[in-house]
Amino acid sequence: MAFITSLVLAAFAGYVGAWYFGAIEGNFALLLFLATVVTGLYWLAERFYFLPRRERAAATLEASLSERNARLAGQGITQVDTVDAKASERLLMQPWWLDWTAGLFPVILVVFLLRSFLYEPFKIPSGSMMPTLLTGDLILVNKFTYGLRLPVINTKITDGTPLARGDVVVFRYPPKPSMDYIKRVVGIPGDEVAYLNKKLTINGQPVSKTPMPDYLDSESMRLLRQFNEDLGGKQHRLLNDDAGPAFVQGASDFPYRENCRYSVEGVVCKVPAGNYFMMGDNRDNSADSRFWGFVPDKNIVGRAFFVWMNFGDLGRIGPFQ
Repeated sequence: MAFITSLVLAAFAGYVGAWYFGAIEGNFALLLFLATVVTGLYWLAERFYFLPRRERAAATLEASLSERNARLAGQGITQVDTVDAKASERLLMQPWWLDWTAGLFPVILVVFLLRSFLYEPFKIPSGSMMPTLLTGDLILVNKFTYGLRLPVINTKITDGTPLARGDVVVFRYPPKPSMDYIKRVVGIPGDEVAYLNKKLTINGQPVSKTPMPDYLDSESMRLLRQFNEDLGGKQHRLLNDDAGPAFVQGASDFPYRENCRYSVEGVVCKVPAGNYFMMGDNRDNSADSRFWGFVPDKNIVGRAFFVWMNFGDLGRIGPFQ
């Protein structure tokens, strides 16, 4: 078993290494699921086979020593060779290959359940959601608000609350589902979303946008126009870059692209059933549904709601809209 376990651990290490160096496209959810299954099998084997066998061996040793001492005492021999008092303890000790598998199972199981069904941490990699979220923000995502989903395959098993306009959502990037994206829900199924001349309208109704003081982008050291937007009853800030064009450059071919009309003013899209239209709060610096299309419900991961750490600015910690 030690040899087999060495091969199993080497396979896990090889997968992680190949992922780290870019040789393969890793899947952490799958890796965690497999780790839970494998360590769980070892835990069951330890609980019902290996531990009872070691306990029987220790009990046999204790009985043998007691019988030997009683026999010698009956012969009047009281001074006998001592036997290592820790012999039973060594017999009961877990070997390394169980310590690194069955011993880790409870921790891995808790992490798997928390990450799969309750909360999952993410790191913001870019500025597409500025000023709501900044590069380097470590956020928590609620995995049950929109309904519980099976890990790895992401199949929904409970309904939950429907996505609403204004929600900040993590989802699997439609052109490459192995990647996670974060954007704000702008259009829900049936909506007609128009973003023309940098003005957002939904079903023909302009979305309220109030000017705020300019925002200094510390990464580019530029001032950007800042607004407070009321989207679905949720107040949040957004940015516009006067130097950015209104029209969409380089929109790809995507499912239901016929639902969208592009012009020099921007884009108008009718959101199909079971899909959502997403946009970043940094409106002129965000690759979103304007460029790569709608997000199907099956790609939804959860609702982002809390910054739990930013090592460069501890004042960022807290909830956000």
